[in-house]
Amino acid sequence: MFQQHQYIEYLLSTPFNYTCTNLADHVADVSHDQVNRFLRQRVLPPRQLREVVAPLLAEASGGFLLVDDSVQDKAYSRFIELVKHQYSGNVGGLVRGIGLVNLVYTSGRAGDFLPVDYRIYAPQDDGKTKNDHFREMFQAVVATEQVPARTLLFDTWYASADNLKVIHRADWTFFTTLKSNRLVSVTKETGWQHLDAVPEPAGGWASGQWVRLQQVPFAVKLFKLVAATGDIDRVITNQPDPDLTAEVVAQTQTTRWQIEEFHRSFKQLTGAERCQCRRARAQRNHFACCYLAWVALRQKARQLGQTMYQLRHHLFADYLTRELQNPRIPALLPASA
Repeated sequence: MFQQHQYIEYLLSTPFNYTCTNLADHVADVSHDQVNRFLRQRVLPPRQLREVVAPLLAEASGGFLLVDDSVQDKAYSRFIELVKHQYSGNVGGLVRGIGLVNLVYTSGRAGDFLPVDYRIYAPQDDGKTKNDHFREMFQAVVATEQVPARTLLFDTWYASADNLKVIHRADWTFFTTLKSNRLVSVTKETGWQHLDAVPEPAGGWASGQWVRLQQVPFAVKLFKLVAATGDIDRVITNQPDPDLTAEVVAQTQTTRWQIEEFHRSFKQLTGAERCQCRRARAQRNHFACCYLAWVALRQKARQLGQTMYQLRHHLFADYLTRELQNPRIPALLPASA
């Protein structure tokens, strides 16, 4: 019987072709139908990822949880069941693809992060929004108490009043950006105004400004961060520390971008976008194996003191060396060369 570990090891070993046919062509006594049945009939839940990562998180102390979504590009797929038009931040518009909502733990150190949980965004199947998926994953983290973090970092998409209240009630801290047209109140006298209309506080933005958000029953501190390019981020937090500074807030924003590093490596190193199976269950199982493949690659790279990219590319170094020394397809040149 074809086993899950065989599929994961195939994802880690194949250089470019991630099809069931290619796998069957390179494994003795395994047929295309066996691989296809494995993907179509097994049920591999996100719980598998949580179980694999939990012992690794036990070694960590302190850190952050990051949440964001990404789209697995399926621009030329017309018959895959989970594919739909959805917004992609990388493209800046609608694309055809499969959406994933990811929860990622980071210690805060560069490159030190692990996926904790994920959900497939398929409202046509389960009626759930991305925010529904986020709250479900976050509440699971709170219930199990297996993640050594008490701070969540996310962008404006997940900064709804419902999300902020759920996080605050769980006694967690959040840092998130807001859109400039979000309504806030500095004082009762000023009333509600758009975020971009809030005047600079008397002491400047270095220490922030306490404000109220509509439908949020607690105060948050607002910071205005201006990048060297002139881009402006308006960040709020429920962190009660009176000595919190804009510099610390800016550091949390830098940390939040680690989830984009995860998205990039997940796509480039596991073949997440390359499965051609049409059935939704097959795609779900493919993604489940891709997450486990990413963790296996990350752990092996740490053991060897390499980056994940170095380890993945070194798998094919011996092949290239042999071919260059004794090429099976020699070059043809004119006699005058």
